[in-house]
Amino acid sequence: MSLKKQIDDKLNGALKAKDKNTYPTLRLVVSAIKDAEIAARSKDKKEIKDSDIISLLKKMIKQRNESCEVYEKAGRTELLENEKKEIAVISLFLPKQLSEEDTKKICQEIIKTVGATSMKDMGKVMGVLKSKHADTLDFSKVSSIIKGLLK
Repeated sequence: MSLKKQIDDKLNGALKAKDKNTYPTLRLVVSAIKDAEIAARSKDKKEIKDSDIISLLKKMIKQRNESCEVYEKAGRTELLENEKKEIAVISLFLPKQLSEEDTKKICQEIIKTVGATSMKDMGKVMGVLKSKHADTLDFSKVSSIIKGLLK
């Protein structure tokens, strides 16, 4: 089942259950997917792929994380809680992210494989990581781990 279909099914279930914590966020997700499909049509693509939807969901989570930081600094706890709920709903549709330990092991392996010795080689390491582990790694953590390993 495609990711878009899973999201639509979850939205329909939330609407039937009158789950006010879930369906507003899912409507935002569906709307963003439709916007992406319209943009893709103008580029002569017929359908949006699951990988495109995953990158869209990651972007949405990143936006909400940035909002969380702002709300936390401003002391707006009610808005902060709302953003965290939205992050939880959107995260349901993303592939499971690896733990920090597993991420560090993968980074060490790639550094050895590439032969990276300094920060100048960080781009090579990141390129290999993105090509092999784009869906399972949290790249906000990856960059700090690599910086620690390539001192």
